[in-house]
Amino acid sequence: MKFERFISHKFLRNNKGSFSSPLINIAIAGVSLGVVVMILSVCILRGFQQEIRNKVVGFGSHIVVTHFEANTAYEQTPISSERGILDHIKSKEGVRHVQCFADKGGMIKTDDQIQGIVYKGLSSNFDSAFFKKNLIEGRLFSIGAEASSNEIIMSKTLADKLCFSIGDKVRTYFWHESSYKARAFKVVGIYSTDLVDFDDVFIVGDIKTVQKLNDWDSTMVGGYEVLVDNFDRLPFIASDIYNVLDYDLTLSTVVENYPSLFSWLDLLNTNIVLILSLMALVCVVSVISVLLIMIFEKTSMIGVLKTLGASDKSIQKIFIYKSASIVSKGLVIGNMLALALCLLQSEFQLISLDRESYAMTHVPVEINLFTFILVSIFTLVVCLLALLIPVKFVSKISPAKSVRVE
Repeated sequence: MKFERFISHKFLRNNKGSFSSPLINIAIAGVSLGVVVMILSVCILRGFQQEIRNKVVGFGSHIVVTHFEANTAYEQTPISSERGILDHIKSKEGVRHVQCFADKGGMIKTDDQIQGIVYKGLSSNFDSAFFKKNLIEGRLFSIGAEASSNEIIMSKTLADKLCFSIGDKVRTYFWHESSYKARAFKVVGIYSTDLVDFDDVFIVGDIKTVQKLNDWDSTMVGGYEVLVDNFDRLPFIASDIYNVLDYDLTLSTVVENYPSLFSWLDLLNTNIVLILSLMALVCVVSVISVLLIMIFEKTSMIGVLKTLGASDKSIQKIFIYKSASIVSKGLVIGNMLALALCLLQSEFQLISLDRESYAMTHVPVEINLFTFILVSIFTLVVCLLALLIPVKFVSKISPAKSVRVE
């Protein structure tokens, strides 16, 4: 064992009863608290971003491929579902799933209310995981092999507003050219995403209903929805897909379709940086305070070591090793507490939220090993760098004066 580590180890063991002993425990508690706050902040904010992002993607997918002609009022220019371009898109690296869809604007009429809606039609191969997760009552709609199904799911917001429940008939009217077409649907499921922009508007059902309303044949769809396996690579995957599209097709990403929402989510990263900075400052102040007190308390020991030939650099290392030990203990305790709190919240959802204000019912937590490692490394590096300044006081201690005082 090196000389500096040996002295630091003995220093730690034999420090009980000294003035700095309770301060060391306080410093460990301060580092632990800072680490807990940092990890929880990152996990909660990342979890919030992930939850909102998943809900938006569930309705709009990561990438939407449509005809490049502009359309309004959810009246789409159809494209064929049998084009070879679908196989090119599916073969792209990073593409998880491709499905056809079609939207149609209309309204729901009850005895005393009229509500504007958008009917979202999905093909038989649609990814049902999102709607299954957010379904709170009933079941998903069925899709007929040939005939269109009259089954739909609607949001709890619409169901409560229009007084619908499972099994009720819904009278709807859709604009078509200069007239309208009426359809009756049966509510078989009620979902809730807690996102007003979607829950106030969409009902979801069979794509064949939109095809019949628009007088399309069975191969015509409104577009393709593309799901990717890594959101961080979305711009690169979108660029690859765009390069193989036919001249009459275009694409848009979910970030481009909802720019204000994703700008707001990106803004939350500023809060993460601010919290990390403040908590790192708390950790640094705690460790520096106890280090300075230890240096002043062990002035005579420093003098004796210098008399015996120890250099300023070696003595500084002793205090650095001791401070690193304090920080390490705080990191271990902080990581354990943070992990326990994250698991409790994730499993039992102890802290709830107002659904209307936060678009979710409980505080979401993203438990990521990389977050724990990154926060720990960040805290350790910041603290050790900050300690390089106070240990300089060691060089100002004179052996003759310190030993004489003792």
